[in-house]
Amino acid sequence: MRLSFVAADGTRTPTEGREGERLLDVAQRAGQPLEGTCNGFMACGTCHVLLAEPALATLPPASAEEEDMLDLLPHATRRSRLSCQVRLVATLDGMVVEVPAG
Repeated sequence: MRLSFVAADGTRTPTEGREGERLLDVAQRAGQPLEGTCNGFMACGTCHVLLAEPALATLPPASAEEEDMLDLLPHATRRSRLSCQVRLVATLDGMVVEVPAG
């Protein structure tokens, strides 16, 4: 499936992902500056991304643990998700993912 990452400076990086793959893994393969330091245990927030409404409506809501971590991030919005917690599904084809500064 097709995805695009948009950096804080507006640079767009198109890439491909597979159904079931973590968004963090796709981002790292595409050279995005998402660390995922905690390896998906929702303990660091270094994989924070912003998703557009169509994608958010398709995904299951964030867990309480994910929401707790997002609450600690300075640039989190209602469109924020941890990319380590987002699994790709067919309905996300064409999704645009914003990578916030910092």
